[in-house]
Amino acid sequence: MTTYHFIGIKGTGMSALAQILNDSGEKVQGSDVEKVFFTQSALEEKNIPIYPFSKNNIKDGLTIIAGNAFNDDNEEIKEAKRIGLPFYRYHEFLGEWLKQYTSIAVTGAHGKTSTTGLLAHVLNQTYPISYLIGDGTGMGHVNSEYFAFEACEYRRHFLQYEPDYCIMTNIDFDHPDYFSSIEDVFQSFQQMAEKVKKGIVACGDDEYLQRIQAKVPVLYYGFADTNDFQAKNVSEDKQGTTFDVFVRNNYYDSFTVPTYGNHNVLNALAVISICHYEGMSATDIKKIHSFKGVKRRFTEKILGNQILIDDYAHHPKEIEATIDSARKKYPNKSITAIFQPHTYSRTKTFLQDFARSLQMADQVYLCDIFGSAREGDAKLSIEDLRVLIDNCRILEVDHTQVLEQFNESVLIFMGAGDIQKFQQAYENQVNK
Repeated sequence: MTTYHFIGIKGTGMSALAQILNDSGEKVQGSDVEKVFFTQSALEEKNIPIYPFSKNNIKDGLTIIAGNAFNDDNEEIKEAKRIGLPFYRYHEFLGEWLKQYTSIAVTGAHGKTSTTGLLAHVLNQTYPISYLIGDGTGMGHVNSEYFAFEACEYRRHFLQYEPDYCIMTNIDFDHPDYFSSIEDVFQSFQQMAEKVKKGIVACGDDEYLQRIQAKVPVLYYGFADTNDFQAKNVSEDKQGTTFDVFVRNNYYDSFTVPTYGNHNVLNALAVISICHYEGMSATDIKKIHSFKGVKRRFTEKILGNQILIDDYAHHPKEIEATIDSARKKYPNKSITAIFQPHTYSRTKTFLQDFARSLQMADQVYLCDIFGSAREGDAKLSIEDLRVLIDNCRILEVDHTQVLEQFNESVLIFMGAGDIQKFQQAYENQVNK
């Protein structure tokens, strides 16, 4: 029996996949840098060994799964290829593994992780399933009927998959270090659509998704009455958001989700659509109301009289959605945005858009740009963004106490880098 060795096991997708294989009865281990990441606690709970990178980890009898963040110069990858061990990149292995299930891919520029988590939650109430969520959460089951997984478009990695179904949440321009234009992004989604085997559920309110051509049925969902699944009569209260669902203009049922904002209604509608298509009862689908959320997506904590929110938002539209959710949940509180841009290329491309989206907050603090290992020296600085935003200041990790002045405010820490260290520093300061 082989042992699966994950090179870069602390990555969000890698951690989740390692958990799935472990839960499915496989022998699993991995290696990574020694820095602590939030993904590793789940691995440790399942007694999955994690070693520091070393070519001495690589031995006969291993099957190698390498994370996409590490190139062929990594010492373990070089050793594995020298010995001639079975070798897969993350997306290559996942593409093979999912073939044994009824697979549902969730893709889109925004909302992938939240929608995958929501889908996994609903299916898991009724069926034995496996799922892989982009927040590092993974679960396997030896009798899985469904496999719900997040499929990322970056570098067209999702073209390695041939899912039975695919949810497409939206198409937007992102990853400017790889994609050349919105049309380039669209073409990648078009290629993905051609690989789906049974059906596509797509947001019909998205102008680019309306252009998708496929050999399988395409069901559209959204707010417009031209959609196959339409959300109407949206209302909000302290329990969350309630809305009616109409299927081809006929009333189907009413659903409640414990979240706020139109983007969360759309995510839920996508899940309702695919579950309805697969023949689930409305009673079972309504279990959507007990969803507890995914990591780093509007994750809330109370600190004194303040509400602290941790969110992965790193694109202007995601920032808008996150601030909008906070406004709707806490209409009587001021909003303070603490944002750390992720990658120089994205910051440069969306500089004006970041400024506009952050202006939705009452006050803004910026943390220094979190550069990617893929990028060289950058001429851009955080000051280039700060000067475009009113009531905006720079936040240093050792001076977070300035946030204490916003008593009874909502503090939103946003970013895809290490923004969490700023929140942790602030919590430590307050709790002294």
